[in-house]
Amino acid sequence: MRFEFATATRIIFGKGTLQEAGREAAALGTHALVVTGANRDRATRMIELLEASDVKATVFQVDSEPTVDTALKGVTAARQFNCDLVIGIGGGAAIDAGKAIAALTANPGEPLDYLEVIGKGQSLSRPPLPYMAVPTTAGTGAEVTRNAVLASPEHRVKVSLRSPLMLPKLALVDPELTYSMPPEVTAMTGMDALTQVLEPFVSVKANPLTDALCREGMARAARSLRRAFEEPTDAAREDMSLASLFGGLALANAALGAVHGFAGPLGGMYPIPHGVACARLLPYVMETNIRALREREPDNPALARYAEVARILTGNPDATPEDGAAWVAELCEALKIPRLSQFGVASIDLPDIVEKSARASSMKGNPIKLTEAELTEILERAL
Repeated sequence: MRFEFATATRIIFGKGTLQEAGREAAALGTHALVVTGANRDRATRMIELLEASDVKATVFQVDSEPTVDTALKGVTAARQFNCDLVIGIGGGAAIDAGKAIAALTANPGEPLDYLEVIGKGQSLSRPPLPYMAVPTTAGTGAEVTRNAVLASPEHRVKVSLRSPLMLPKLALVDPELTYSMPPEVTAMTGMDALTQVLEPFVSVKANPLTDALCREGMARAARSLRRAFEEPTDAAREDMSLASLFGGLALANAALGAVHGFAGPLGGMYPIPHGVACARLLPYVMETNIRALREREPDNPALARYAEVARILTGNPDATPEDGAAWVAELCEALKIPRLSQFGVASIDLPDIVEKSARASSMKGNPIKLTEAELTEILERAL
C-alpha cells in the first residue's frame, strides 16, 4: 500500500471563525485581491476585518463560473494594484477563480501554457501568491483542492489549472456563512458535496485516509442534506460544511469517477450548474457501476464498498448496493433537482458528450471501465 495526502497549509473550521480572517490575512500579505462571487456584498464583513488589520483590499467580482478570460482579468487587477495576497470568498466559482489568479499572477506566460486538455499543461515554475479560501456555500470543497476549473467558451469545455503549489495557505470554513443559502442552492451544492465523498470512496485510488473522511462525510450528508434544504438548522448547515470540506480533501487525494467525468464536459457545453449535473447523474452512475461490477468483476472490492455506501446512506444494516442508488434517486426528487433536458441537452447530443466524457481524467477513477453503451444509457436516464 502506498498513498500520499496533501492539503491546505492550515484549515480553520467553526462557527464565527470569519472573525479571524483579518489577523490571518495580515500574516500572509499587506494588499489583498478579494475575489467574490456575483453578490459582492458577501465580502463586506471580510473587507472590514482586513482594514481593521491594516490589510488593503481590492475587490474583483466573478459574476458566473470563471473562464480563462476571467482569470486573465483578475491577473491584470492583481498586478495593477500590486496585490501580494489573494482571498477567494464565495462559492466554488469565486474560490477557483482566486486560485487561478494567485497562480497565474506569480508565473510568466499565458493561461494556455498551464491548462490541461486545451493547453500545454506545463507545470507552474513559481509558487502562487499566498491564497486564502473562504467558502460561503457547502458543496465544492474547493478550499482544499489543488486545481482551479476554468471554462473555455470557444472550446466548449471546462478544464483545470492544476498544481500541488495551488493548495491554499489557509482554508477558513465558517458554517455561518452558508446560513443564507436559498433552498435550490443548498440542494445543488449539497449534492455536489455528497458526490465528492461517495465517488472517492469507490474509486480506484481510494486509500485508508480518504476512506475515513468519506465515511464521515457521507454520514453527515445523509442525515443533514434534506434537513438543510427543507428546514435548515445550525447543526444541518455545520454537517454540510464538513461534508463539503471532507469531499474536497478526499477528491484531492484519491480520485473521482464517471459522475465528474460527465460533469466537466456537460458544464462546458451547456449552462448546467455543476451540482445539478452531479445530482442528476449520480444515481444512474451508481446503478450502472453496480450492474457492471456484478456482471464483469464480481470480486472487485468496489462492490462491497457500494454496499457500505448503502448502509451509511439508508441507515439499514442489511441494505444492498442497489438500495443506496435508490436512496440517492429519491433524494434528488425530494430536492427538486431539474433534469438535464431542462438545460438544452438532447438525445442527438449524447454521442458527442460520451466521446468527450470518456476522455475526461475523472473517468479514469471510476471503479470499472464503462462501455459506450453504458455511458449513453446513463445520460439517457438523466435527460
